[in-house]
Amino acid sequence: MTYLELNGKQRLLLEQIISDSQDARHVRRAYALLWLDDGYLIEEIAQHLSVSRQTVYNWADRFLYRQQVDFLSRLADAPRCGRPCVAKGIIDPLIEKVLDTDPRQLGYRSTVWTAALLAVYLRDEHRIAVSSDSVSRAIARLQVRWKRPRHQLALQLATWRQAKGG
Repeated sequence: MTYLELNGKQRLLLEQIISDSQDARHVRRAYALLWLDDGYLIEEIAQHLSVSRQTVYNWADRFLYRQQVDFLSRLADAPRCGRPCVAKGIIDPLIEKVLDTDPRQLGYRSTVWTAALLAVYLRDEHRIAVSSDSVSRAIARLQVRWKRPRHQLALQLATWRQAKGG
């Protein structure tokens, strides 16, 4: 006896999810459920998908015991606790608006914006406390590309060794 037994309609829906879904997590879980139905061992499936045996059990149990929700939701992640993302939609327009201005015009002692400086700006001007990591992710979402400034304090002549007697 297998851990999971699927009917024909469920197998068809799982195969359709594998071929159509854009979410890799759904595809992996659908494969795991199909392989369980085919009689593969939990250990084999876990090793093939690079997950623990307990993860495969959790996927199967979630699929079995969540029959009151729609089919795709049975493959989805369980609700997670934790702090919700609050800065994602709020700080993007604020950062985009200030990036073109010189930080010195706003009273900062820097010639370029950094993620840490933008976090300070958001805290001081807009009373939004965010980490520099959140600012970095916002910059990536805005598709802004920047480099760290390279300081060259003194340029050496190509013949500086000769001048030193070398």
